[in-house]
Amino acid sequence: MMADNLPNGWEKKVSRSTGQEYYLNLYTKESQWDMPTEPAQRNTDKTVKASHLLVKHRESRRPSSWRTENITRSKEDALNILQGYRRQIESNEASFSELASQFSDCSSAKKGGDLGPFKRGQMQKPFEDATFSMQVGEMSEPVWTDSGVHIILRTA
Repeated sequence: MMADNLPNGWEKKVSRSTGQEYYLNLYTKESQWDMPTEPAQRNTDKTVKASHLLVKHRESRRPSSWRTENITRSKEDALNILQGYRRQIESNEASFSELASQFSDCSSAKKGGDLGPFKRGQMQKPFEDATFSMQVGEMSEPVWTDSGVHIILRTA
């Protein structure tokens, strides 16, 4: 049988209880069912730092913000607004922190969207997964959480 071309630091195993294949991170000894696409991380307890720009919609967990008491926009409208901000950042019309300061529906807007340092388990899972998968200086595509839709800038 030919060995899978696994990224560095991963090993394929077979579950004794189910016979199903899984993948083991050789550094942290954490396992997952999905075939890894990135090299294994050595330390999942690492701290990252990020800024974000949040656009809430009427189905958000708390559809209000420091900017608007009652947010009534649809999910689609929220995504369109966010994509407009992302285009402005990419074309250098405005900086991430300028737009976050003016338009983010999170109180972190007061700090240009800066959330400060955080570890795994401190943010909503989709937000955390996106942030930990990015390189410093990289900006995410839209990320959906219970709070709304975000663009994230990994800063450390």
